[in-house]
Amino acid sequence: MVYYENLAEMYVGDDVSPDFYGWVFPKCDHVAVGTGTVTHKGDIKKFQHATRNRARDKILGGKIIRVEAHPIPEHPRPRRLLGRVALVGDAAGYVTKCSGEGIYFAAKSGRMCAEAIVEGSGNGKRMVDESDLRRYLEKWDKAYWPTYKVLDVLQKVFYRSNPAREAFVEMCADEYVQKMTFDSYLYKRVMPGNPLEDLKLAVNTIGSLVRANALRREMDKLTV
Repeated sequence: MVYYENLAEMYVGDDVSPDFYGWVFPKCDHVAVGTGTVTHKGDIKKFQHATRNRARDKILGGKIIRVEAHPIPEHPRPRRLLGRVALVGDAAGYVTKCSGEGIYFAAKSGRMCAEAIVEGSGNGKRMVDESDLRRYLEKWDKAYWPTYKVLDVLQKVFYRSNPAREAFVEMCADEYVQKMTFDSYLYKRVMPGNPLEDLKLAVNTIGSLVRANALRREMDKLTV
């Protein structure tokens, strides 16, 4: 707990997850050690063990007090509205790709839906219908759909192989990337960047991917 008092760690690699990441972060009087996957659900225990191995020097002496697992819907439902029923939060599939965040979007979607109900009912003077609830979805998609699409692309590009993950780690060392990531996470939207810096970032990212793939080929030769 002392080591992780003001620290969270993220682990990437085929050993901890083939399509997501592993993590260690403090929670009250204990640390949470976990991982996730969509493509290899049957191997989740193996990935969990690998995540603990990655952090073993820092969690040495600790004991496992609880083991739990939950399905997390990363894909927005194809149908989120029917009649006078609208889905919000996890039920609507509002967990983001790449980061796996869902708490903020659950609360925000619930609030936006409630506001649409209040507005559509004239503060409770009439019964709402599907057209009233659809306003909530229209506002939601306009505000947050770009965020979901960008994070979906990032996960598909950088979580697909170890070389891609190495490129991702290298990219995250860039201060511009750190600033854009922090701002986007803080405001929960894809924040506009500097066009010149965005171009430099694209070139550097391609370079990182090329170097990582070249390194993989050399490592494969050594393995053979």
